[in-house]
Amino acid sequence: FGSSRLAQARNVAVREGTRLNMLNARKKIVKEKGAAPTDLEEEVAKALFDIEVSPSSDIKAELRDVVISSAKEVEVGKGGGAVVIHVPFRVWKTVRKIQGRLIRELEKKFNKRHIVLVANRTILDKNFKRKGLKVRPRSRTLTSVHQ
Repeated sequence: FGSSRLAQARNVAVREGTRLNMLNARKKIVKEKGAAPTDLEEEVAKALFDIEVSPSSDIKAELRDVVISSAKEVEVGKGGGAVVIHVPFRVWKTVRKIQGRLIRELEKKFNKRHIVLVANRTILDKNFKRKGLKVRPRSRTLTSVHQ
């Protein structure tokens, strides 16, 4: 009787731990107002979270701030695939520092599929005062974003 209760408690703890990891991985995804993440985005977020919590990871501290905004799979060549991961521009500086190591780790997790990291940059139109900004940064103009 006691051992079956212990087994049940262990199973509940494992399920709760998995649910907790999924919630923590969900924090790695930043989407616009209530948009649900796709399966691929959840997979990428879980991979990022796993790299962050692994004890042997040397990029653990930098990965704490890194989040993704979307992920897409693209076919490349004959049967090859690539995962394009979009990150917000505000974390792009951090991603660039660890880009090589991060891509290597993600390619291991995604069965040797190619990984491409892309910054999501916001274009502010000429009527930017509606957004509550005093000046429009040069980096947010249409010309600057498309260069």
